[in-house]
Amino acid sequence: MITQKDIAEVLKSYDPKNITIGVLGGHSGLDVCHGAKKYGFKTVAVCQKGREKTFDKYYKTRSGGEDLLNPADGFQKSKGCVDEVILVDKFGDIVNPEVQDKLRAMNTIFIHNRYFWVYCDFDQIEKDFRVPIFGTREMLKLEERDIEQNQYYLLQQAGIRIPKIYSSPEEIDRLVLVKVNEELRGYERAFFMASDVNDYTKKSNELLSSKIISEENLKRAVIEEFVVGAPVNLNYFYSPLTDEVELMGTDMRRQTNLDGLLRLPAIEQMEVLKYTKPRLIETGHVAVTMKESLVEKAFEIGEKFIELTKREVPPGLIGPFALQGAVAAEEGREEFVIFDVSMRIPGSPGTRFTPYSGYLYGESLSYGERIAMEIKAAANQGKLAMLLT
Repeated sequence: MITQKDIAEVLKSYDPKNITIGVLGGHSGLDVCHGAKKYGFKTVAVCQKGREKTFDKYYKTRSGGEDLLNPADGFQKSKGCVDEVILVDKFGDIVNPEVQDKLRAMNTIFIHNRYFWVYCDFDQIEKDFRVPIFGTREMLKLEERDIEQNQYYLLQQAGIRIPKIYSSPEEIDRLVLVKVNEELRGYERAFFMASDVNDYTKKSNELLSSKIISEENLKRAVIEEFVVGAPVNLNYFYSPLTDEVELMGTDMRRQTNLDGLLRLPAIEQMEVLKYTKPRLIETGHVAVTMKESLVEKAFEIGEKFIELTKREVPPGLIGPFALQGAVAAEEGREEFVIFDVSMRIPGSPGTRFTPYSGYLYGESLSYGERIAMEIKAAANQGKLAMLLT
């Protein structure tokens, strides 16, 4: 297991005035690289062959266009935001010694994201990846729902409301959402709704027969109460330097083919449903806002979650995280109900288009900018070790 002592040893060889910010080439990689460049860092993306053009071509750092940019002092003076690309046969090869050597030689601080934990093995990252990670590396596996003391446990321990969870289909007594991993893409979930055990059996059998899911994945599925409310993802940043939880922004998921179905009139929806089933595959996010009477409640649950993680998994969460759910209006009061936790940078760069970080810093910040700000401040103060695991 990589320890803080191991990371401290790596940091001894680093030049704190010549840090490179590293990402895996996907998910929030561009957001991170853009923010890093804005605050004067070099950037590197580790990309899988065949999926590298976004980073190695379209947003690669290059000269040209300076007259068009007319940059203000401190902003990038070239096009693009990805300085270096390390190509690997598959994303999981990032743990190979030669790749790690390249990253350490560049004084790389790695920003983990969903891609990192989908395509790489948890054990290998925890035990063999000797590159400093911004954030808490051992907490990412707690996003998984089939392990003990996972995100549901943490939410409950923190006193944050979650949907009712059913241990078997026979217990279903209201509309539920079933979350089961797909067979081909294990990182994606084949959601379906059911109102009772018969409905559950019918719909799960349809997915099994079409090979979208497997019997093994169905056994590990989560069956949770479907909460009727306005969906909202609360995107936070916890700074160990200031010991403050910040609300970076709010968004909601854009999902296919659900979004397409909802754009149709009801009569056409019924016709389409004869030939296809609704699926909730995430394809992006939409920036949303919430009324100010909910802001304090959002901060309260974010602070509760951070304090709980400090006790349960020291040092607790560091940097970006998200509590994803909905606002339910019941019995004359509004309450956040949280369905999912992201224990790393969320996937929506659109949070910068909501006003909450701007209320704090004067202008709205992207996650990439806020991460770069934190790393730059820690480097200047000689406190990088506080942020890295």
